[in-house]
Amino acid sequence: MKVFEEKKGNIFKILSESISEGIVIVNEIQEIVTSNEAADRMFGYEAEELLGENLNILIPREYHSSHHEQVDQFMVKRDPRQMGHGRDLYGRRKDGSTFPVEAGLNPFEINGSRYVMALVTDITVRKSQERQIVELNSQLEHKIEARTKELKQTIIELEEEVTKRQEAEHKIKESLRKERELGELKTKFLSLVSHEFKTPLSGILTSATLAGKYTETTQQDKREKHLKTIQSKVKYLNNILNDFLSIERLESGKATYKFDTFPLSKVVNEVIYNSNMLLKDGQRISYPNNIDDIMVNFDEKILELSLTNLINNSIKYSPEFTKIDVVVIPKDDLLNIEIIDEGMGIPEKEQKYIFNRYFRAENALLNQGTGIGLNIVKSHLESLGGTISFESEEGKGSKFTITFPINNKPN
Repeated sequence: MKVFEEKKGNIFKILSESISEGIVIVNEIQEIVTSNEAADRMFGYEAEELLGENLNILIPREYHSSHHEQVDQFMVKRDPRQMGHGRDLYGRRKDGSTFPVEAGLNPFEINGSRYVMALVTDITVRKSQERQIVELNSQLEHKIEARTKELKQTIIELEEEVTKRQEAEHKIKESLRKERELGELKTKFLSLVSHEFKTPLSGILTSATLAGKYTETTQQDKREKHLKTIQSKVKYLNNILNDFLSIERLESGKATYKFDTFPLSKVVNEVIYNSNMLLKDGQRISYPNNIDDIMVNFDEKILELSLTNLINNSIKYSPEFTKIDVVVIPKDDLLNIEIIDEGMGIPEKEQKYIFNRYFRAENALLNQGTGIGLNIVKSHLESLGGTISFESEEGKGSKFTITFPINNKPN
């Protein structure tokens, strides 16, 4: 067996000495079976001094643990490859010093025994040149940076002069723009107020007039019907005014929030009670289950405003004889409240605009509305660390969900 190994070693030697790069051949147990003169010289060993040594003798100690496993995997896969692709590789000389290398691995088999030939190249000179190039590039970058600073300073001085002139021009244009915007807002506001206030005011006047005609005790039910209409219209107008006040506070940065701890049922009861006056024939609101013990620390008015807006929208955009579900889902430190209706839904192509101020979907233009309620709710909730989202399908209804911390702090 020893003679056979020696014969194979001679074959390896003859083949490897004809190559100028370092050649190291190891067997399956990672023992060096031969190395050429270039490899011996590169690693600082005498001829045949490496024979029988473990391959680890040529590898820095810090890589020993991972190298053994990598070689075993390579022996199984047995495909030529560049060693350490994308990483820096180092060899260890006899004196313990290390140097950068490149290594190509090639597996082969002779007489049923497997071997790996490593073609090793010392790239110390190349690495040194790369460092020199990096240093030269760095020096060049510093020079370019210095020249660029000088050029920038000159440009800055010119830009300052241009900026002064542009600022004067911008102020004039901005004044004109604001004046034009103000005119447009006034026109839009007056049109909105005229449209939204005219109908309920006419209803109030008509109901008040008719209620005054029912003077008999037996006509009490008719009086109550008209009084209920008046209450409903007044509530609607009051909500519109509150929306406009909210916009003014949000835009001026004067919106303030007051946090109190209160039972959720208090707000839900009040909102549903008031919304019942707006219900169409056959409509009903499904009260949420198991909320009597839920306490929240939040701005009570903002929660009331949000729920009122969403429930009233469901009533407004749903037909008669439909149900509106109010669902409360506690989740960790958050509270989800869902308002689910069977209404007209929101067209898919318009859903991305639904929270824009003054936006109203095409299928809702015949219904009363200002298009500002959802925008206000979203702004207030986000200021308090909450969110609002929705799912909707045209002709089948919508589900709006508000989520907010049970114990919130203002931003």
